[in-house]
Amino acid sequence: MRLDPPFTPTVSGVDPSGIPIITRNPLAFTRTASGFSQAMASAQQNVASQPNNYQPKAGSLLPESKAAPWSVNVQSGQTLSGIVRDQMAARGVNISSSEALRLSQTVAQSNKLPNANLIHPGQRINLESLNLTLAQSQMANRPVVASAASGQPNSPPNINSGANINSSANRQNAVNSTTQLQLLSRVDQGGNPVLEKTLNRAIDKGFIPAQDKQAVMNKIIQLSQQHRFAPDDFARLSLMESDGLNPKANNGRCFGIIQFCDGPDRGAASVGFASNPKAILGRSALDQLDMVGKYFEDTGLKSYGPVGLDDLYLTVLTPAARNETRPNVALNIPGPQAAFLHVNRDTRAPITRNSILAGLHQNANERLGVEVAQRPSLQAARISAYAEQAVVTLVE
Repeated sequence: MRLDPPFTPTVSGVDPSGIPIITRNPLAFTRTASGFSQAMASAQQNVASQPNNYQPKAGSLLPESKAAPWSVNVQSGQTLSGIVRDQMAARGVNISSSEALRLSQTVAQSNKLPNANLIHPGQRINLESLNLTLAQSQMANRPVVASAASGQPNSPPNINSGANINSSANRQNAVNSTTQLQLLSRVDQGGNPVLEKTLNRAIDKGFIPAQDKQAVMNKIIQLSQQHRFAPDDFARLSLMESDGLNPKANNGRCFGIIQFCDGPDRGAASVGFASNPKAILGRSALDQLDMVGKYFEDTGLKSYGPVGLDDLYLTVLTPAARNETRPNVALNIPGPQAAFLHVNRDTRAPITRNSILAGLHQNANERLGVEVAQRPSLQAARISAYAEQAVVTLVE
C-alpha cells in the first residue's frame, strides 16, 4: 500500500531494553541466524517452564499452561500443511490453504525441520507453536459467537435509521440491536487493553471526539471479526501509522489512520480517492474505518486469517511482502521505513517479520507510556529472541 516512510518519526539512541543502537555494516544481515535460533529455543523453553498455576491477564491471547501437549504422528500420505489445517479444524478454527502453508513453516521451524515439505510416516510433530494462532482466532471470534447466540448477524446494527418499530417483529429487532451493542461494549472491558489505551490517548490528543469512542471501538471489533485479527493488533498498527487513530495524519503522499497513499493500487485508489487522496483527511476516524474495511477486502486479508500482527501490518505496508513467510528473512520492502521496523532499528538493515513484530510492540509501549502486561508466549518469545540476537550480533 505504501512505500514511503510512515507518519511516525525516526527514533534513534537506545531502545527500551537499554540496548544501544550502533552503526552496522550494510551486509550484516547476511550473517547466519544461529544466535537467533539459540535465543528462540531458549525463549521457548522459558515459556514451557512457566508454573502451571499461572492465570492469564485480561486480553491474553493464550490458553492456560495446563493445556495438554499438542503433537501428532505423521501418517502415510500426509503433508505438514494438511496436518496443520486438519488439527486447527479439529479445534474449531478453519484456515485457508495459504494460511496452512504459512503456519506449516512456523511448525517446521519449531521442530527444527530443514524442509517443511519433507516429513515421514511415523515422525512425531510438535504443534505447540500453533497455540498463539489458535487462541488469537478464538479471541477474535468470541463476539461473533455471542452475537450468533442472540440470533443477530455479525455486523453492528444501525439503530439511528429512524425506522418505525411499532410492529412486534421490529420491536424484537430493536431489543436484539441493543443486545448486540451491549455485547460489543462488554468486549472492551479488559479484553483489549492496547486498543482501550489507544482510544483514550486518541481522545486526549483530540484525534477522535469522546462521544465517538464506543462507536470506533465497535467498528474495529467488527473489522476484527470479519478479517480475524486481534483488535489490539490493529491498535498497534495505527500507533505506528498515524500516532494512534489520527484521521489527519499525513506525510504528503499518504493520509489518514492507516496512511492511504496516492498512486495506482496504493490504498487511496482502492477506497475511491485516486484523484484526490488528500481529501481523506476530511473524513472522520469512523468514516476512515469503513475505508479500511474496503481496503482489507481488496487486499484479500481474510485469506490470511487468523491474521497475526506481522501479516496485518504487511497488508498496509506492502501486501506482496506477505508471500515471504520465514520470520527472519529480509522482506522485499524498498526503504528506508521507520527505524522501528528495521532489524536493530538500523534503517540500512533489512525489514523482517520478526523486526516488524518487535518494532510494533516497542513503538506501542513507548507511545502508550506503559508495557501492557502479557503472559509469556511464542509471540513474546519471538520478540525476546529478536532482542537477544541483537546482543549476539554485537559480540560476534
